[in-house]
Amino acid sequence: APGAMSGSGSEEPPPSQAAEDRQQEAEQDWAAAKAFYDNAVTQRTRPPKPQNAITVAVSSRALFNLVEEQKIYEEHGLEKYVEYQQNNENVILKPGPAFYFVKALEHVNARLLELYPDDEERFDIVLMTNNHAQVGVRLINSINHYGLTIERFCMTGGESPIGYLTAYLTNLYLSADSDKVQEAIEAGIASATMFTANKDVVYSDTQLRVAFDGDAVIFSDESEQIFKEQGLDRFFEHEQMNENKPLAQGPLKGFLEDLGKLQKKFYARNERLNCPIRTYLVTARSAASSGARVLKTLRSWGLEIDEALFLAGAPKGPVLVKIRPHIFFDDQMYHIEGAQKLGTTAAHVPYGIAQKYSKST
Repeated sequence: APGAMSGSGSEEPPPSQAAEDRQQEAEQDWAAAKAFYDNAVTQRTRPPKPQNAITVAVSSRALFNLVEEQKIYEEHGLEKYVEYQQNNENVILKPGPAFYFVKALEHVNARLLELYPDDEERFDIVLMTNNHAQVGVRLINSINHYGLTIERFCMTGGESPIGYLTAYLTNLYLSADSDKVQEAIEAGIASATMFTANKDVVYSDTQLRVAFDGDAVIFSDESEQIFKEQGLDRFFEHEQMNENKPLAQGPLKGFLEDLGKLQKKFYARNERLNCPIRTYLVTARSAASSGARVLKTLRSWGLEIDEALFLAGAPKGPVLVKIRPHIFFDDQMYHIEGAQKLGTTAAHVPYGIAQKYSKST
């Protein structure tokens, strides 16, 4: 009988072996369940906390092409617009001017998560839209169709987004509405109005490329004021006299700094040559007469820029064609339009004295 057998010393191991087997089986089940969970989490990563993240807020008209829908809104009013969006909620929206930039941000996130799975210092994309909630289903369907990771939605129903941008600790706000962008800039939020390129361009899908103008974008408009009001000779003289005095910061300095922080995370893991972020300074300044102050300012801030292109007044469009940035920030519509014509997605930063001289609306 089993009872009698259990008394002999030679028969002790089997029950103990069975317990061990059960324990091993349980551990295997747990490992399989955890692997399944971890895989699910990888597919849909929980958004980072706003205080840890680099928050990029994008409007629906920047993310998607809503030109036709906007026309309906302007010509027939809000009710017809909402009705149209609801009737077409299963029709996927086409990419807008910020779409490929957002895709590139997500590629950087994927690489960061491979190297730093528990770190929350990465991009968090927030859809910050003027739309009413009824339009949300079409936006969600389109976001899911393209496999974008946008978990946070803020649909303000016509209200100003500024309070929400502040609450989310927004690092960059991109919109197709220049009034909203102006309001955000005045509230101290790095912001730009998106313009669609006039030609289709093939963007890098392994490296986020961001190009910045210098004055009134990364730097303040102090030097630009002298150029606009006193001419080129006085500008050169002023820059040489102040070569060792760092320029004050401009509205996009913080975003360049954010990109630099992420680049350093890749460098720390020996990934400098394979870094998925590359930054460019594309300025109308000339290197010989006014370039030193710019480079010394960046150095004083502890910022590296990958490529600095001093064009000495030459058009920026042709150089941007070579770089193929996902986004190019400039404070002058003249440069935005030149970039657009040759196929660059450009973002206008409405900051500084150049706005007084701009004829654009």
